[in-house]
Amino acid sequence: MKFAIFGNKHQTKKSKSIEKLFDVITRNGDQFAIDGPFYEFLKNGNIEMPLPDEIITDDMFTADIAISFGGDGTLLRTASRVGSKAIPILGINAGRLGFLTTTSNEDIDYVLGKIHNKEYDVEELSLIEAVTDGTELKSYPFALNEIAVMKHDSSSMMTVDVTLNGNDKITYQADGLIVAAPSGSTGYSLSVGGPIITPDANVLVLTPIAPHSLSARPIVISDKTVIDIKVNSRSRNFLIAIDGRNESCSETTRITVRKAGYKQIIIRRREHTFIQNLKDKLMWGTDLRD
Repeated sequence: MKFAIFGNKHQTKKSKSIEKLFDVITRNGDQFAIDGPFYEFLKNGNIEMPLPDEIITDDMFTADIAISFGGDGTLLRTASRVGSKAIPILGINAGRLGFLTTTSNEDIDYVLGKIHNKEYDVEELSLIEAVTDGTELKSYPFALNEIAVMKHDSSSMMTVDVTLNGNDKITYQADGLIVAAPSGSTGYSLSVGGPIITPDANVLVLTPIAPHSLSARPIVISDKTVIDIKVNSRSRNFLIAIDGRNESCSETTRITVRKAGYKQIIIRRREHTFIQNLKDKLMWGTDLRD
């Protein structure tokens, strides 16, 4: 079995725990490739590791399993590297909350043993895609969590016109708008008042950011909906954030958001359900009173 390893390059202390990952891979007789910048980061941090079978320098790599070593942000970046290659991703949490990365450092031996014996479950998560009307985006246009349009920090409130399936029009006066996939409902969307959606739901969520009107509320729509977005801003530009990958767009740029044509495969432990994750990570439904 061959693993492709991607990691967070900003936490040297936590990266020490990756030595356990290398030890288990070597002990099981498996191969591994590692992302070039992460490999250099570990070398400079004096992390002990065996010689990799391959250094990954672009997105044309092959593997049986991709490993994301870090937090949820690292997993989102790994997903953008894996793309539509249908390689399952295992998220090992070396970050803080780790809602998508459910495997802890203490579980590495157990989980990789199960993977080596092909005893694991996968979850197929829907993605969304941003398409522009001629202005090509610089970043990867697919998102596992959300696609958001936002004002620049110094800009005034924007007007965001949204058209659903070419018919129904919604206008938001706000700091921005989030279009979230089900797996993104516990991220940025939740932090600004959006609902929690189970990963297997065939829906999307539109969540305004700091809306001017109290009547503007998140709305859940079918994931078959085609969402056209037009932004009006005094600054004549705005930001688009695709799973945290930000770039500036001209006010004339029109964006279409729709469900992607492929799904992201995530490895889940059989005993770790979405509801259990809510309880563990977000203390959902917990009574904190003494």
